Amino acid sequence: MPEYAIFLSMVVIFAILAMGLKLPIGVSLVFSALAGALLGGEGLALRHLVEGSFGYFDTILIIVTAMIFMKVLQASGILDTITAILLKTFYKRKVTLLLTVMAIVMFPGMITGSSTAAVLSTGALIAPVLIKLGLSKVKTAALIAMGGILGMIAPPVNILVMIMGGGVDMPYIGLTIPLLIIVIPLAIIISLWLGYKDIQILDYEQMKSILPESYSQEYGFRLSLPVLVVILLMIGQGFTSSFMPDIGIPAIFLVGSLVGIFCARPFNFFKVTQDAMKESMPILCILAGVGMFIQIMTLTGGRGWIVMSFLSLPPVLLYLGISISMPLFGAVSAYGSASILGVPFILALINKNAIITSAALSAIAGLGDLMPPTALAGIFAAQIVGEKNYFKVLRYCLVPALFELAMGIGVLLLAPVIEKII
Repeated sequence: MPEYAIFLSMVVIFAILAMGLKLPIGVSLVFSALAGALLGGEGLALRHLVEGSFGYFDTILIIVTAMIFMKVLQASGILDTITAILLKTFYKRKVTLLLTVMAIVMFPGMITGSSTAAVLSTGALIAPVLIKLGLSKVKTAALIAMGGILGMIAPPVNILVMIMGGGVDMPYIGLTIPLLIIVIPLAIIISLWLGYKDIQILDYEQMKSILPESYSQEYGFRLSLPVLVVILLMIGQGFTSSFMPDIGIPAIFLVGSLVGIFCARPFNFFKVTQDAMKESMPILCILAGVGMFIQIMTLTGGRGWIVMSFLSLPPVLLYLGISISMPLFGAVSAYGSASILGVPFILALINKNAIITSAALSAIAGLGDLMPPTALAGIFAAQIVGEKNYFKVLRYCLVPALFELAMGIGVLLLAPVIEKII
């Protein structure tokens, strides 16, 4: 059976299972990978399936420990306190207020690599505040959805880049500046586009009454210790390498979580870890399924066929294909889009800097979380503001999504210039 026929069969089977039968994305990926092995004459290919499921094991560890850290910040009241302090500090001006709100919404996505984590944690925390400040429900949801996506592609943890890097043997280093070049302008433009016209500035007493509870007077400086420990350990990796081994991002998040136990409101750490595992399990299953899918694609020649097909495209069609295919495939899974399409696109653009290319592609793939029917960021953002029709939210996300798409393509085109600058 030809390589392209096996690959297309895998994609069709995956689409039928995920969209038609509504099976979980991870399960659909596993069954489509198994079908690809059978169609390729490799039998059950158990060794390859097991090997593939561990392909993103490092990424899985990062997600689990980051989610535990995020839950510790929530359960201890640290997240509420940080939100209250930032909003009380920057509430006097529209621009600083909106940028502060965007940073708060992005924060969980930055440390977990998941837009859903951002929308459901700080997004839910900030939504009532934005509505009382005069923003409509649908615009509030749109701002939160876009903030979640920007957080997902922002440093220090970008799971999409990790997936693509694993496919081309690219280490996860040197990405902070390229990702910030993409995220910071988008965060400024999108927050002002969605909120500047409608948001109102309240007096101090009114603002104080709608903020989450702060524990700063009760616990003081201790509240900042978990976040400071994580930041210092991440920054210090490059400076301590001569006398201390790199403990890795999962260990850094775990240390921060353990410090958080003693710094604020008491909570049940074991219950928090259980909740974190429960929320991260769908993402972990997707990553295991993606690893199997990629492994079988490689085994049966489908991956090579895709790369050769993209390499033969003229530049105009290649960039058009990136603009259309990555967000559309992200309707099933942004992570799947990064692995199945992102890796071949990096190889097709091999003449450009792979770090800058993967950063730009992650911004484009992240838009998949706005694509129906899944539209995870849009659906969850609509739910937390009480809007039943999530298409109303997606309508306000359209222009910001085009901003993000334009930024991603622009960085791809200007990659040689950016490489010289940084």
